Parts: sequence; C-alpha cells; structure tokens
Amino acid sequence: MKYPHARVLIFSKAPVPGQVKTRLIPLLGATAAARLYTTLLDNTIRTALAQDLCPVELWCAPSAQHAYFRDCRERYALVLRQQAKGDLGLRMSQALCSVLQETRHAVLVGADCPTLEHADIETAIVQLDAGADVVIGPAADGGYYLIGMSRHHPYLFDAMAWGTPQVFDATRERCRAHGLTAFCLPQRADVDTPDDYREYCAGQPAYRNTRP
Repeated sequence: MKYPHARVLIFSKAPVPGQVKTRLIPLLGATAAARLYTTLLDNTIRTALAQDLCPVELWCAPSAQHAYFRDCRERYALVLRQQAKGDLGLRMSQALCSVLQETRHAVLVGADCPTLEHADIETAIVQLDAGADVVIGPAADGGYYLIGMSRHHPYLFDAMAWGTPQVFDATRERCRAHGLTAFCLPQRADVDTPDDYREYCAGQPAYRNTRP
C-alpha cells in the first residue's frame, strides 16, 4: 500500500428508488435512476481502490446495514462506516473529524462522479504530504467532488448552501479567510441533471473514458 497514512472516504447513499438521483427521475424513472447511481458508485469504488493507494472506507446513509452496502463489503476491500445525522455539511465534517483522529490525511469523495481518476486521489494525498492545508476538486456544476485535509476545519462545512453553484467558490473563500492554503485539482463533471446524463451517454469530452 503506497500511502498507509492516508484514507479515502466515499460518501454514499443506499440506492433506494426514489431517494437517489431524484433530478433524473422525470427522465429515467425511479428504478433506472437508482440503477445509474449504483453504476456510478461502483465506478467510484473501483477508482478509489485502483493502484492500492490507501485504505478506503464507504460512509453509508441512512444505514450501513443496507444489503447493497453489505454486498460492497464482500466484493471490495473496504470498510463500512455510518454517516451521522444532519445536513450534508455536518455529516462530512463529522466523518472527516473522526477519520483524522485515526490517520494523517483524509480525502473525501462523492459517490457519483464518473470522471474521478485515481490520479486525483493520489495528487490530493501528495499535496497534503507537501503541506497543503486543503485539497479541493471542483465540479463543473459549482460544487466539489473531492475535499481533503490533514486537520479538521469545521468552518468549511457550516451553513453552506449545499447543492448550489456557489459551493466551491465559497469553500475556497473560507480557506482564504482562515489563512489556509488550498490546492485545486482539475475540474470534473458529475451526473446530476438530464443534460448531464445526455452528455454522459453521448461520451462528451467532460465524460471521456466513461460509459453508462
């Protein structure tokens, strides 16, 4: 294992029809949207495990006991962890705080960015090793697909307008305001809206080397 002092946290939801990829339900239907989510999550897990970079944890909601998560534990070399209650910011903050008590670096990624590369994860770890306070992977929709740190910075998650195009810029501004050095990874595209899905299926440049 190349970076045993780091850990990857994949934030995920149980693929229950009607509860994941809700913005795609009008186009695909609830069952197909949930199936797409499992495809994207499986891809994220395989990317995180590629090259045996570091231990990988699947942070689960609403329960790590869901059959899909138990199946993931059997199929992949990863650990299941339970997300806290609360909004996305609180859940991410709690997960990072917990893991950083156990290891030197924590890199949290979303479950549904098909353009994530294992090089993004390795670069994040390398930059944290080099002294960056925070590493952020900006998403094309204005959010981020990855955030990494070596110390817990709860103010990066408090009262954030999650799901809006301002999340990445607001996070970077909070880093500046608190004197943190932030390294930015390449922008990546995820699959949230019908337009995203059409581009994903068509193999547009933002989704190169990915397929539904």
